[in-house]
Amino acid sequence: QVHLVESGGGSVQAGGSLRLSCAASGYTSSRYCMGWFRQAPGKEREVVALIDSTGRTLYDDSVKGRFTVSKDNTKTTLYLQMNSLKPQDTAMYYCATGEGAIRFSFPYWRPFCDWHYWGQGTQVTVSS
Repeated sequence: QVHLVESGGGSVQAGGSLRLSCAASGYTSSRYCMGWFRQAPGKEREVVALIDSTGRTLYDDSVKGRFTVSKDNTKTTLYLQMNSLKPQDTAMYYCATGEGAIRFSFPYWRPFCDWHYWGQGTQVTVSS
């Protein structure tokens, strides 16, 4: 049974930083994607940052240069370092994982991932 648990959310003022963590257990595939998604009230869920088992990453344009996704293979933990936070970053943040990879499909790198497993989410609130 795959289990994902997010932590690290909270309230911060604009310009501040937070580091989210997602502890993963029970996943055994050697070829996988892991990612952070977010959903604000009244909006659809959107991709924030992705990483695959090779370490290749993708970011939504809205967070490029401010957020960094990484993973710790020993602890099977996914991280999201969020700097220069803005009020529009306010949302519930979810981590997810599944089989797949980030591959080049001309003219872009794209995720070819099956997001089978999801965490419960952690709230991030950024005040102005």
